[in-house]
Amino acid sequence: MKSPWDTLKILADPTRLRLLALLLREELSVAEIQEILDMAQSRISSQLSLLRQAGFVVDRRDGKRAYYSLRPGIDPRQYTLLRTACDTIADQPECADDRANLDRILTRRRRQSEEYFNLVAGRLGKNYCPGRTWEAIGHLALRLVPSIVIADLGAGEGMVSQLLARRAAQVWCVDNSPRMVEVGTELARKNGLENLRYLLGDIETVPLGDASVDLAILSQALHHAEHPQRAVEEAFRILRPGGQLIVLDLRAHDFEKAHELYADRWLGFKESALHGFMKKAGFVQVDVATVARETEAPHFETLLAAGLKPKP
Repeated sequence: MKSPWDTLKILADPTRLRLLALLLREELSVAEIQEILDMAQSRISSQLSLLRQAGFVVDRRDGKRAYYSLRPGIDPRQYTLLRTACDTIADQPECADDRANLDRILTRRRRQSEEYFNLVAGRLGKNYCPGRTWEAIGHLALRLVPSIVIADLGAGEGMVSQLLARRAAQVWCVDNSPRMVEVGTELARKNGLENLRYLLGDIETVPLGDASVDLAILSQALHHAEHPQRAVEEAFRILRPGGQLIVLDLRAHDFEKAHELYADRWLGFKESALHGFMKKAGFVQVDVATVARETEAPHFETLLAAGLKPKP
């Protein structure tokens, strides 16, 4: 950690402090920060570099995009200084504008994802979708235990759940697209699946009670989450002790067009990242493996991760 004097010098700059106030709320790309602050990219990049050297922020690459966030495990004294400084300037007009611009960008993120899934509702299973292969789904189905309560998080139309509901005691499908929920509900009705219910909600704030399901599934949903760690922690919360989480998702890739074509928030995940999400949430016996690779470019690969919620 830098000395308190160095920390105070870092926080004394208005631009750096505005940047930190934003990153206290949300991980942001350089382009998003540039839009919020209405500043040149070179100026923002130089200030972010100083903040990274000072140990306040970390960056990550997602294809060609660079994202910045507050450094995990920041020294408590350093964090207290940071929080105090940000609270002190919170009432300044430029900070109020920053918050309004940030809210606008976050709303736009959610709207882009919702618009994409509303558009493809009713034909998602008929169109190409990265990682949605029968080979991968077959691996998931092998983990099925009959007569249990299942939560399919980020279910879309619930293609997987339509199969699982034929054997499970109860299946809850959660999706944040109203149109997906409508289409899925109608499919369940047509197929006579009374134990299959659709709920409008976000996978980061699941509308199910604590310890209420035996199996939670995140099938090609985690790369659409704003905060994947929160989604995994929500799965942990709703699982009963001894319950299992299964994640099917894309392995980290460089196909930038996925952001626009499929409303992907993340360009997949490394095995170590999925393993880390689950261990941090509290899961044990975590296992992550590559289970499928598509033959056509860009050769998406699918990871399967599984973990158990420990019993008391």
